[in-house]
Amino acid sequence: MELKQLIQEVKPEGSEDEAVISQWVHAYHGGFKYFGQSRKVTRVKIKKALIGEGILKADGKISPKSKKKYGIKPRKAPKFKFIDLFAGIGGMRLGFQEHGGVCVFSSEFEKNAQETYFENHGDFPFGDITKINPTAIPDHDVLLAGFPCQPFSHAGLKLGIADTRGTLFHDIATILETKKPKVALLENVKGLLSHDKGFTLQTILQRMVQLGYQCNIDKTLIINGSPRQLQEAAKHMVLRSIDFGVPQNRQRIFIVLWRDKKIHHFKYPEPLGIQTRVGDILEDNPQQKYTISDKLWSGHRKRKDQNRINGKGFGFGIVNAESKYTNTISARYYKDGSEILVDQGGLNPRKITPLEAARLQGFPDDFIWNKSNVHVYKQFGNSVTVNVVKAVAEEIYKQIL
Repeated sequence: MELKQLIQEVKPEGSEDEAVISQWVHAYHGGFKYFGQSRKVTRVKIKKALIGEGILKADGKISPKSKKKYGIKPRKAPKFKFIDLFAGIGGMRLGFQEHGGVCVFSSEFEKNAQETYFENHGDFPFGDITKINPTAIPDHDVLLAGFPCQPFSHAGLKLGIADTRGTLFHDIATILETKKPKVALLENVKGLLSHDKGFTLQTILQRMVQLGYQCNIDKTLIINGSPRQLQEAAKHMVLRSIDFGVPQNRQRIFIVLWRDKKIHHFKYPEPLGIQTRVGDILEDNPQQKYTISDKLWSGHRKRKDQNRINGKGFGFGIVNAESKYTNTISARYYKDGSEILVDQGGLNPRKITPLEAARLQGFPDDFIWNKSNVHVYKQFGNSVTVNVVKAVAEEIYKQIL
């Protein structure tokens, strides 16, 4: 059976052929299960199809061209397997690979992020998670998901049942129910605590309990407590980038969940105690094009003055090399750079460069970013801070896996 024909047997709607091929190549190299592997789509058939397409040589070795394309490196026995959902550009992946994990499946809906992910990891993410059959996903130890925050239906609330259908969290829950990994790490904005007056957080935690998972919040409190009580209890799950050596005032909630009933508590990573400094992530000679125009600079100052008059207190944020940290970089940074401007003495301030944006999220300097600065800022603004994920991954590996 030809490769294209075989792909059509398993490819979900909304995903590209390349997603299946790249997963199969990595699965072949790593010795783990192929996406969609079944009695009909067997390991033998997949191997023959890959050989027929020239991805594998006749002797079964991956061709040099394919090694380069798919980022194949010398094989190491993985310490654990994970899947990367709502993967973005792979910040979560980088953090867990650091501690010996291997990614066996990834999913990301946004096309430009898919391209950046593939460019850096050699793995083209599958698309629409709502179209993916959980049974086709390879077995894994850890599920990673930085999912969008969506409101849930209050239907059946009096019976203690919240309806998550129609939300992306429902698809995460379905995968957990089907594959039952040892650990799930759910990442979100700090605003998840207050979203829908705490009902969203309550629904997520109650659903996890139903699926056999636990976290640092007592099960009785999750089931019988009020949203307000859960909000208070979940505050310790919020981690700050500046506590892990990155000069950015970014706060995110990391909900660590596990199935092992012998484990009763997860110790979150402690702050490193490193004094951060914005100058450590700045380039020495940034290009002139990042300096904002007179018109934009004037607009920023006028808005800040008006906001002050209106009692809002919002406006641009300006830093210099000696500042301890920046504001949080967001996906809208490309619009006007207002949250993080770098002081240039007598000149107009400038936006941070793509390299500085990468460093501000803990990505390595050799990370390949998108050719469009618009997408660069969107992607880094939407990403996680790699340093924080590394710290969480280390504790998960030591304490649970």
